[in-house]
Amino acid sequence: MSKVPMTVGGADALRRELAELKGTARPAVIQAIAEARAHGDLKENAEYHAAREQQGFIEGRIKEIDGKLSHAQIIDVTKLNPGGRVVFGATVEVYEEEMGEEHTFQIVGEDEADIKLGLISVSSPMARALIGKSEGDVGVVQIPGGLRHMEILTVRYE
Repeated sequence: MSKVPMTVGGADALRRELAELKGTARPAVIQAIAEARAHGDLKENAEYHAAREQQGFIEGRIKEIDGKLSHAQIIDVTKLNPGGRVVFGATVEVYEEEMGEEHTFQIVGEDEADIKLGLISVSSPMARALIGKSEGDVGVVQIPGGLRHMEILTVRYE
């Protein structure tokens, strides 16, 4: 499998979640299973089945995070010298001409993307329209309702 780009912040968030799952959630569910077993008949023990289901979820998430981190190419945008251009990891403030609104986005890996937090995937149409451009340039994105023009106001590397 090829390497997947990820920001330093995204990798840190995954590592924190992994530590919480391994250090807190996993031991808690093991304790819950032990307590449920102590209640006797496992066939009709809802607490036992719920704890086993939770254990399966936790173990699956641990494997998923381990896989993501093992295939991650962690990019520290603060150590790059992109010369003012929009690159992976950059934070971009844009003016959306059609809506008359300003928005701030950070271009991140697919697993980190969350539009509510202003994190857009590097493979999204919006990010592709902005990458390689500089302050003052206009990125054009095709959306179902037509074209969206976004003027780049600032580019930061945080």
